[in-house]
Order: sequence, then structure tokens, then C-alpha cells
Amino acid sequence: MLNLDTDALTITDVGHLPIVKHYANSINLVGTIDAMVQNEMHTSAGLTIMAMVLDTLSGRSPLYRLQRFFSEKDTELLLGQAVDTATFADHNVARVLDSIYDAGTGRIFSQLAQNAVGAFALDTACAHYDTTSISVFGDYDRIDPPFNITYGHSKDKRPDLKQFMVEMFCVDRDVPIIGATRDGNSSDKTLNNELLGSISKHMARHGIDPGAFIYVADSALITHDNLKGAEQNGIHFISRLPATFNECARAIEQAVAADQWTDVGTLAITPAPGKRPSARYRLFETAVTLYGTDHRAIVVHSSAHDKRRHKRIERLLEEKHRQLSAIVKDATGTEYFCQADARQAAEQLAAHGRGSYHRIRTDVVQRPKFGRGRPAKNAERTPVGYGYQIQAEIVPDVEAIAPLKLGAGCFVLLSNVPTTFQGRLWTGPDLLAQYKEQYGIEKNFGFLKDPVIVNSIFLKKNERIEVPGMVLLISLLIWRLMERTMRQHIEQNNQTITGWDNRQTTRPTSFMMTTKFTNTLVLTVGKQRKLARPLRAEQLEFLAALKVSSEVFTSP
Repeated sequence: MLNLDTDALTITDVGHLPIVKHYANSINLVGTIDAMVQNEMHTSAGLTIMAMVLDTLSGRSPLYRLQRFFSEKDTELLLGQAVDTATFADHNVARVLDSIYDAGTGRIFSQLAQNAVGAFALDTACAHYDTTSISVFGDYDRIDPPFNITYGHSKDKRPDLKQFMVEMFCVDRDVPIIGATRDGNSSDKTLNNELLGSISKHMARHGIDPGAFIYVADSALITHDNLKGAEQNGIHFISRLPATFNECARAIEQAVAADQWTDVGTLAITPAPGKRPSARYRLFETAVTLYGTDHRAIVVHSSAHDKRRHKRIERLLEEKHRQLSAIVKDATGTEYFCQADARQAAEQLAAHGRGSYHRIRTDVVQRPKFGRGRPAKNAERTPVGYGYQIQAEIVPDVEAIAPLKLGAGCFVLLSNVPTTFQGRLWTGPDLLAQYKEQYGIEKNFGFLKDPVIVNSIFLKKNERIEVPGMVLLISLLIWRLMERTMRQHIEQNNQTITGWDNRQTTRPTSFMMTTKFTNTLVLTVGKQRKLARPLRAEQLEFLAALKVSSEVFTSP
């Protein structure tokens, strides 16, 4: 039992931050940045960025309160050496941000990502790309800024605000290896084209030969220049064919007409929330020709129909019904003196239903005509002639509507990945499963847009926005590495871990992990440290999954 002098005793709530520090050390965060950044100050650029990453992942305070945040922390335990918190005064941090900007944020993050690829053996066979916009308040009228904060297409649905763009390239369980800030009015199509020209060089840094990986992106990739760039650079891709291409509609019509679907079932790993069932998928593979080149086309039908498309179909059917109703009203209000003429008009009326997703059922009714005057009492009234009228009913054409609704639930994946690539078979279901992983980038963007973090990057200089942007990417890199390690451990050992509400799960998240280490207190006297209470069983579970020793809480 450690004897502690209570007069010299300090108690620090370290939470999960020692685990974050361990992962930061695994990618040599401090050493890499210090080696790449020329800094004449006594303040280490690497330690400053480490402090900002810890602050970011603490979930409690924005970056501009760095000094206040570490005033209550054990800097030696969290940073590896005792640091005077005055080091993190705003003017010192600002000068470090400037020196890091001069060294190149892209170069620094790329090197840290390369460290992560090697340290964690990341699978870079498939890489996902996407962009998002980050809205800001203020004028931001700068002279020759590194990127232009201006108005553009807002993915936040805030066209009234200026913005800048963030692009991201992720591998193996959503781990970012490339990230950058771009002009607020940048086009996804243009950004895709720029990346296609340089992606092979980026991947070569991670030991991946040109053409040995698959580039996954959204439909903005599909342009003439981008497809040409992919072909020239030998890049294999998976994307979604925009509905604006005629070949998209043709492929869907072919799939619906053939009705030879391959049932894939559900792809969701976790159950759908609430009572909503998980989407089920059916596939039909064909080929399309774009700009003179043939590509694989996977027509995908999802049971989770696109509601907007179905509403559009409903509006179409309502309009067709309204048009037919006017025609029917006119035809049924006409009286014919010849039965043959009435039948001919009925046939013509029925013909109006063709191609309108409705059928018009018609019948010719004979109506007697009587002379003027009241008939004699008890006398039988004798008609003096007959007239003919059309009776009609408009009914939906179920056989015509069914393919229309089926097609509305379809989209088309476009790919130039051969059926056999890199020693494995790439079937339609494989391409779909890889494309569905694109959702991981959306989760990453959600991390970058956390209000507490985003509000802290609105600084006075654009270049000082770029560096905190790099801090967010580094934080995200570590966040995903922790999550990947836990899930990989669980899969390899075929086990579960205690998740929310003490329920067992196979899908732990980094945020879930942080909640398990809330109020983890460390007692310190001089250089001696001890946990205030033993770690709980579930905490030890998470440490085992993270491959982290409990000594991280007591050893700098």
C-alpha cells in the first residue's frame, strides 16, 4: 500500500485521456510534428498539438480555453512531461499555429496517417472519398487567404452563411488518411478530378501500387473528365450513376423487365432503430456505355423505397387521373343516336387510358326516348326511339404501376472493378457492400461538426483555421483507431463487451468507451501516482479490447 502525504496530495480526474495519449504515442504524434515544424519558441509544436487533441477529445471545452483546461490536469501524465500551463496562453498557441501552417498541415497529417497505417496495419485496399461544408458566421474578407471562405452550395442547408469545404479520404473502418480544407464554393466534381490526379501518389506513400486499390465516391465522381482521369491513372472505382444519365433509366428498365434479381438480403450489421425494418436488397447486373466506354452497372433495388420518388409517382398518377377524368366527363355527357357510334366512341375513350397508368372501363347504355305529354292512366308508355350513352370508370393499371414503383426503389452502381481483382472475386453484392461503407464518412463529418469543437475554429486568420482543422482530423484519426482496435479485438476473439445499459455488444464505439472511464481519479504525491479506486471489470474489458495497459493511468 502506497503511503501518501495528504498535505502534498492532489487528485485529478483523468477520465479516458490517458488512453488517447497512448494512441497518440502509437502514431508518434509529438515526435513527428516536432521533426517537421521549425519552431524557435521554447514551446514544442508537437506537445501543443497533443494538448489540443486531448482537449478536443475531452468533450468538455473548446480549443481557445486550452490554458484553463490544463490548469486542472496532470500535464506530466497526459503529455509525458510536466508543462507550465502558461505555455498554452493564447499568444503562444497562436504562434505555434502559424509555424505549423508554414510547415504544411497536409504534409503533417499525411505523415501521421502513414504512421498509423504502419503501426495498425490498416487495410488500404478500398478508400472512400467525400466532402462536406462547414458554415461560419462573420465576414472573413482576407487578402490572399489559403482557402476562400465564401458562399457556395451548403450541405448544412444554410445558404445564408459563408462556408469552407472539408474533404476526406478514409480507409479500413473509416480511418482518415487524407484531409484538407477547400474553398467554400468548391465543386465536388472538381475536387474529385483533382484528387484523381494525385491519389496514386498519396497511396504510394502508404506502400500501395497504382491501380491496386478501389476508390469509392458519391455520384459527383461521374463526369466525363473524372471518368477519363480514372482511366488514365489506372484507378478502379465504385460510385453511383446519377439519374440524369439516360443509361441509368435504361439499366433500371432492363432490370425491371428481366425480373431476374439476386436476393442479397440485409447488409445492416446492427438492427434498425425502432420498428423500422432493415432494408433488403436485390441486385441485377448489366453494363452501360458512358462516353464510349463500357462499365459494370449494378442495379440495386432497396425495400426502403425513396419516399420522395414515391411521392413524385403519386403526383404523376394523380395528374394522369385528373386528365382522364376531364376526358371521361366530356365523353359520358354526350348522347349518341347510333349504337355503333357510341361503341366506337367508347373504344376511343378506353384508348386514352393506355400509357397513363390507368384503365378506362367502358360500357354503352341504351336509354329510351318518349314523346311529349303525360301518358293515359294505366297505359303502358311506349318509347318513340332510343339514345345511347357511355358509362366509364377509371381504375389504376396495377400491371403498369408495379414496374414504375419497383424502378423508383432502384439506383445504379457504376464500377470499372473487374470481377476478379487483386486475387479475389468482386461480385455485385461485394460492390454494394463496399459502397454502403461510404456511410462511415458521414459519421466522420458529424464528428467534425460537433458544435463545441467547430465554434472554436473561428479564429482571426484563415491560416489559423486550417491548423485547428488539422487538429480535428488528427483527433478523428485517433478516435477511429481506438474504435477499430476494439471491434477488431472482439471479432478476432468472437466475444462481446459491456455496452450501453450493461447490455453486451459487438459494436463498441469510442464514445461508449469514454463514458466507461468517467470520474477516473488519480492520486498524486510528487512522482508517485495511484488510482483512487481499482478499475471496474467493464473498464478492464475495454482496456483489453483497446490493447492498453492500466499503467497508462499512473505512468507518464
